[in-house]
Amino acid sequence: MHLSIGCKLDLGSEPATPLLALVHVHSSLAPDLVDPERLQVLPHCSYEVLPDQAGNRWCRLLAASASTSLTYTATVEVPDGTDPVLPHVHACPIQALPIDAYRYLNASTYCDTAALMELAWSTFARIAPGWPLVQAICDWVHERIRFDYSASQLHQSASQSVASGAGVCRDYAHLAITICRCLNIPARYCTGYLGYTGIARGEAPVDFSAWFEVFLQDRWYVFDARHNIPRSGRVLIGRGRDAADVPFLRSFGAHQLTGFQVITEEIDPAAVVDANGDGDRCRSSLAGPGVA
Repeated sequence: MHLSIGCKLDLGSEPATPLLALVHVHSSLAPDLVDPERLQVLPHCSYEVLPDQAGNRWCRLLAASASTSLTYTATVEVPDGTDPVLPHVHACPIQALPIDAYRYLNASTYCDTAALMELAWSTFARIAPGWPLVQAICDWVHERIRFDYSASQLHQSASQSVASGAGVCRDYAHLAITICRCLNIPARYCTGYLGYTGIARGEAPVDFSAWFEVFLQDRWYVFDARHNIPRSGRVLIGRGRDAADVPFLRSFGAHQLTGFQVITEEIDPAAVVDANGDGDRCRSSLAGPGVA
């Protein structure tokens, strides 16, 4: 399956302001890019696309005084199937976890484990560890939280989501991650492009999406408490402890987001051609420093 993905961010700042934008596909997806990524910054300015230790690729630039527009587009090949469902997958014993997984058992900015420890153990202690336990957590979060853009607070923690009973995809992920960590299951936050691929199109505009990954048995697996069904068309942008690690825009000065659009559309592979029009796919390499 080929997806056309991208976004357009319009913002105003006074004076010129340093920015980090996280909109490029994750480093791990470089082999799946069908043609070169495109990034346009107006007014024209120098920028860099720099990967961090987690493989997240940050666009660093100095936004012009007054207004700046950043547009990113790419075509990526993703599996035709949906997220795997593997109820037989067991938990990984704490003593056998990869050393890098332990950090995903800790509290973080939006995942306040201390506040939900008693709730987590009283609700889920009787469920067998492994895939069934994580799925039970997703079921509980999905039923407990009402999706509501207007009800979610900008800095809403997992415990606040429990109290309010409402949130957006970010809040579903934070709550599920927090409960997993309370139960000694490493869990990390993911953000990316998803849209309506494979499901009926809703009324809400396409937005960046959030899901999470847990370490079970011998590797990381995808879960999604917001939709709570296997989905197709996920395109990873970034991974972190929670949303504080991977915001789509980080400004080092006052700014206003005046325009915001995210695009995720399935396209006909026959329409994807290289610059010569011969139909051969052109694999993209990771972008380095450039000028828009």
